[in-house]
Amino acid sequence: MNNSQPYKNTLDVVVVGAGVIGLSIARKLALAGREVIVLERNSNIGKEISSRNSEVIHAGIYYPQNTLKAKLCTRGKAMLYAYCDEKSISYNRCGKLIVASTENQKKTLDKLQNCALANGVEDTQILDEIEARKLEPAIKCSAGLFSPSTGIIDSHQFMLSLHADLENAGGKVVLLTELVGACTKNNQLLLQIKSDGELISIASQCMINCAGLDGSNVAKNINKLDKKHIPETRYARGNYFSYQEKHPFQHLIYPVPEPGGLGIHLTLDLDGKARFGPDVEWVEKPIYSVDAHRRDQFFQAISNYWPNIKRESLKPDYAGIRPKIVGPNDSPGDFMIQGPQTHGISGLINLFGIESPGLTASLAISEYVMEIFSKEIM
Repeated sequence: MNNSQPYKNTLDVVVVGAGVIGLSIARKLALAGREVIVLERNSNIGKEISSRNSEVIHAGIYYPQNTLKAKLCTRGKAMLYAYCDEKSISYNRCGKLIVASTENQKKTLDKLQNCALANGVEDTQILDEIEARKLEPAIKCSAGLFSPSTGIIDSHQFMLSLHADLENAGGKVVLLTELVGACTKNNQLLLQIKSDGELISIASQCMINCAGLDGSNVAKNINKLDKKHIPETRYARGNYFSYQEKHPFQHLIYPVPEPGGLGIHLTLDLDGKARFGPDVEWVEKPIYSVDAHRRDQFFQAISNYWPNIKRESLKPDYAGIRPKIVGPNDSPGDFMIQGPQTHGISGLINLFGIESPGLTASLAISEYVMEIFSKEIM
């Protein structure tokens, strides 16, 4: 394997995928004294979903009560802010304003606040037009919902810190290495991995599938895993446009949610620069180019809440892909985290559909997976 010393024939845990979820889980297990390696098919950690998002620390406003998204987002938010403070990771608890322009949208704000309260998020505030414009004078709206606990984070710094924690606890990330198959044998998982063009077999007591965009494909290569436990992963591309001029905003600005996403919103980086996105574009396969022709669509959507935006200052920036396990016309999906009690394969934990708020929830997800590991595997 690349970048690795020889391993024993049988390992405790193999994690597939070195994005923020895989790193969080691997770190948690390594700190608990487990021997952990992480297989990553790319040349560096966090190259896919984890490095192509809005870098927002979500409050827990949007997700139905008692869903994994709701529980793990609110728990993860508190854990993430505490971790950033402990490790001196850059973040800004700048707050978020969700804006409404119509009476129906104002009713949506009330529903969002009720949802937030049900999830234990008690600090949101409904603002009338005057209050919202006092907070952000450039905004056009009839009402707003303010979330003071929403923030932004340097996600790359966060992942580097998780990686360092993992290695300090004896774990390893093995780059340019991918899982191509797995089967059960003598109460172990026999894994076929490809590295440097070679096929290598290793045995592990536990395998955790955190492959993100490739999670369903990884699961399909696990012998005897019933296909009914493998959701179809669909790809929703989110395009982002940066803004090349000064802007007047101090907070994140969101419209009311739309099917498949949270609407084209304004986020700030830690230097205060503005970017807009993501939109929702269903695609057949992950493609990371940004279609410059979508600028008109962005301009129209943003103009609804910022009339003074300059179209020519919107420039294509980057795109990310959400691993959806629901379709375009379905209700919003939940995280799917399966242990042996669900699928019957000893030693296997699968994670599917870990999209937003996955970054916020990452440390709480690692706790949740650790519980499954402790109860159902070791």
